[in-house]
Parts: sequence; structure tokens; C-alpha cells
Amino acid sequence: MVTKVPSRPLPRRPDRPRRTARLLLAGALATASLAAFPAPATAAPAAAPAAAGDEKSGGTTLTVAVSQSIDSLSPFLAQKLTSTSIHRLAYEYLTNYDAKDARTVPGFATEWSASADKLTWTYKIREDSTWSDGKPATAEDAAWTFGKMMTDPNAATANGSFTANFAEVTAPDPRTLVIRLKKPQATMTALDVPIVPKHVWEKVGDFSKFNNDQQFPIVGNGPFVITDFKVDQYIKLKPNKTFWRGAPKFDELVFKYYKDGDAAVAALQKGEVSFVPNLTPAQAAALKTQKNIKVNDAPGRRFYALATNPGARAKDGKTFGNGHPALLDPAVRKALFLSVDRAALVDKVFQGHAVEGEGYIPPRFGSYFWKPGPEQKRAYDPAAAAKALDDAGYRKNGDGKRLGKDGKPLNFRILCHATDPNDKAVGKYLQEWWGALGIGLTVECLDSVSDPWVKGDYDLAFDGWSVNPDPDYVLSIHTCDTLPATPKDTGATDNFICDKEFDELYAQQAVEYDTAKRADLVKRMQSRLYDTGYMNVMAYPNTLEAYRTDQIASITTMPEAAGNLWGQDGYWSWWSAVPAGSASGSGDGSGSSSTGVWIGVGAAVVVVAGGLVLLRTRRRATADDRE
Repeated sequence: MVTKVPSRPLPRRPDRPRRTARLLLAGALATASLAAFPAPATAAPAAAPAAAGDEKSGGTTLTVAVSQSIDSLSPFLAQKLTSTSIHRLAYEYLTNYDAKDARTVPGFATEWSASADKLTWTYKIREDSTWSDGKPATAEDAAWTFGKMMTDPNAATANGSFTANFAEVTAPDPRTLVIRLKKPQATMTALDVPIVPKHVWEKVGDFSKFNNDQQFPIVGNGPFVITDFKVDQYIKLKPNKTFWRGAPKFDELVFKYYKDGDAAVAALQKGEVSFVPNLTPAQAAALKTQKNIKVNDAPGRRFYALATNPGARAKDGKTFGNGHPALLDPAVRKALFLSVDRAALVDKVFQGHAVEGEGYIPPRFGSYFWKPGPEQKRAYDPAAAAKALDDAGYRKNGDGKRLGKDGKPLNFRILCHATDPNDKAVGKYLQEWWGALGIGLTVECLDSVSDPWVKGDYDLAFDGWSVNPDPDYVLSIHTCDTLPATPKDTGATDNFICDKEFDELYAQQAVEYDTAKRADLVKRMQSRLYDTGYMNVMAYPNTLEAYRTDQIASITTMPEAAGNLWGQDGYWSWWSAVPAGSASGSGDGSGSSSTGVWIGVGAAVVVVAGGLVLLRTRRRATADDRE
């Protein structure tokens, strides 16, 4: 529902991408269609006092503090959460997710259906979507976008996993898109790919070098239009007045870069920014006592983990990077796993604003959540860790240092995000725990860990992903197919894991339409990943974020109950935000007024008969009815 309480930012992985894929139906799927939602008729808000950072008198500006650099404004290259979140605002995707519970709802497509053999999908493209330069948005734009990704490897950098199984994409007419598959694909209503205007992008030459950051405004068909950008300073957006669902209510949306989290919090306290995501527990506690500031603390959708370099390699078989060879030994990875006290990290580092980590998918996603059984679980056990090393031949010398097979002391490096205080805090605990085993650890904190990461120049790294309604993407990044083609290339892999058993399970779940069977396969994949020891999920952090109620009267969380604002699977938060003092808001600074916006997402009715599954949608109630 639309809360009148400020929402929080979605947990995210500071220097790495977030993507999603979503399964549509269960059972023998034959047809799925959802009716389009009418765009709401919304009156322009009355003039409100200028918000912080506003450059024009009488206008309202919503300023969001971010700590993550923009990797690219090209939807074909962008993988970081800040970048992909902005693309959700600037471009439509074929489908969207219900703000209430993440069910699939119309986006650029109003309805869709699958052939009996599940190999041909037909999408009806809405008639009321136009590009911000006034040209009509059609099925040809979608066909060109997907086709480019299929034929140009550089255009498939960010989202290639979605189209790898496509055999052909055509637009027989302006309102019909047809996608023919090589084999069934369970993510056809979750193709989270920004659709771009063909008439603009067909002029681009080298997609690997085009960052889309030189000419403004950038042409799109989402609720906002990107108007300006300065690297590691800001990105500015204006409302798209012709957006089919209705224009946003703020006059400008600004994402302002802050390298230091405390500086961002100070800016929030001064009223210089409207919203700050990714708070530390200490920051959240301090802000709860501040006037006109609302803190949102909700179960997170992100996992926080240790990633082990399994030996960086490319598809051509060549290895690269300088990962420590001892980490290729399962016994060493097991010992490190057993020497991490997850409960202590939840208590000491996250101060209770997290849940102890187990499987790869956070408990927020109940049907896919997995946890190891008693015999499989690697609980904190320093004695067992030491025994595992002793049994594998890693003995201590006279100085208590654990020796590798080459006779040299074991010393590892771990990549740390300089902007994430959790990394630094956890690093100190790891140095203590692993030091007791006789293993040295150097914590290397960098502003951006991307360069050494893609080069394989690390032993371990702090890792984390925001998981979406369907886990396909975050599972795909551990498949052999996402490795770079050669050592000189960049793949979509997370940390070079390539495991045959994991790949076989991934291939099975990718074509499985039965939700129960698919969920079981996903759990088996997590079990396999857990056993290899390449990924050690330590915690599921809560979402901690805050906003100013004297600048934002109301805003939509996702999901409605205990949801987040930052990094949503959709554009609901910033699209729905109502300026304080406007005709649509209460203006009392309480953050509990009616939002006065239509969400335009609906409940689905599923009818199963003779293998037919039909989804219908209806317009949901207004924000006033959903408190």
C-alpha cells in the first residue's frame, strides 16, 4: 500500500550491479494477459516553498543523497544500483512490478500471451507512450533494443542474460512485439531491460564506449527525463509531462553524490537533501530524535557476504588475476567459513538491524529462501576450523603462523568498499578470528573495487546484492556462461564461479514454469553454492533510510508493508512523492498525510482451466484508501 510513512532505501551492493528476473506463472502456462491501467488524472500541486537545492523560485526539488558512482548512463552498460535505479525512472520496461507485493503489472506492454509450446511470446504495446522528444514509442523500439543486444556483444554487457535465449524478435506492427525463444524461458514477464528510442540509439557506433552522458536532455519515455549530469557530483531529472501514468509531482529530482555517509546525514539534518539511504545503525538512531526526519527500518532484500576468488578465468580457458592459490582448496574455504561468527556480526556491527545469514536468497523472499540443515550448516566453530586446516596439512610454525603448501605463511587480502563502514568493521573481526587460526588478513579499502575485481586481482571481497522478486539474475552471475570471453573482456560474472553442478540446476530452473518445482531447484542451487564455500553469506541487513517530512509529505514504499524507498523494482517512490505543503499533501510535516496519487497497479486473478492461466488486473484503490 502507499504508506504515509517515509520509506527506506533498498540495500544494495556498493560497487556491484543489481538486476532482476521474475517468473510469471505456475503450471502449464498457455496465455497471460493483464489489462492496462488508465493513467491517473492528477492536478498539479500548488506551489510549495522551495526545497533544499532548488534553483528556481517557487519550485520543488527532491534531493536524494547517494554514495555510489554512476558507472554509465547507457542502459546497455550500466550495472550499479544507482545507475539502474535511474534508468527505471527514465525508460519504460515491458512490464513492471506491483508496488504492493511485486506481482507483474503492465509497463510498456499492456498485455502478453505465450504460445502453447511456450516458445513464442506476443506483447501488446501501449498506444499512450511517447518519447520525451515527442515521437511515438512503438514496438519497433522494443524490437530494436532486444535485437541490438542479440547481435552486438557490447550492447549485451548489462542485460545480455535476458536475451541469450532469444531466437528472433520482430515488430509486425507498431503495437505488437513478438519474441521467439530457443527454449522455454521462465522470465518472460520480467525482462528488466530499459526500452530505448531506436531513432536516437541507432546512430550510436561503439556501444562499449558510448556512455550516453554528453547530450541533454536524454530522450526517454519513463516518468522522469535526465537533464544534467556531473561525474561524482549530481544527476538531475525533470518530470516527463507526457508520461502515460501521470507526471511526478516534484518539479525536479536530484541525486547528489556524497563520498562520506556522515556528510550525507549532516546534509539531511540541515535540509540540504530530502532523503538519505544506507544508514548505519548509529546514524539511524541519531536521526530518530531529529525534528522533521522520519527513519525507515524494514527487513532487507540484500545479502551481505564474503566472496572468494575461485581462480579468475575466461571462457577461452585462460586464467588471470592474482588470487591466492590456497583458496582453491575446499579445506581452506571451509576453515574460513567456520571462523566467522555471524551472530556476533549481527549484534556488534549491525546492532541488531540484520538477520544472521544462511542461504543466498534473503528470508524476505519466502518461497525461495533456503537454510542449511543441522548436518550441513557450518556454524561458528574455531576448533573445527583449526582441525580442518591441520587435517589438510596446513600446519603452524613456531610463531603460530599457518603455513601454505609452499611453506610460506598464509596471508590473504580482502577488498573493502571505502564508503561502507560495515566492511571496515567486519574486516577487523575477520582479522581477529582468522588471526587466531594463524592466518593473516590485509583489508584493502578502495573508493571503487570494480577495477581489481574484474581483473581478478583479489583473494576475497565483501560482496552483496539486492535480490529481486525473481532470483534468476543473482543466480545467473555464478554460471560459467557469464565468465568473460577472454581475460581482456568483462563478463557478467560476480566473482568467476564456474561449477558444472550449479550450472545444470540453473538451466533446469530457467525453463521450469511450475513454481513449486522451480523453487525447489533454486534451493538446491543455494545448497550447492553454500557447500562450495565460494560465497559465505554473513547477514541480511535491514533497510535503513531517512527522509525529511517537511520536504516530502508522502511517498510509496515497496512492498507496502515494511518496504523500502531506495532501489525499488519500479519507479513508485520518486514518482509518487508529494511535496510538503502542496495541495496534494497535508503540509503538516508528519509524513502521514494522504498521498493523493494513483499507483496504477492491480491485483491479479488467476484462472486455471485446461492448462489456461489468465491474469486480469484492475485498477487499485487510491492512496487515500490504502493506509
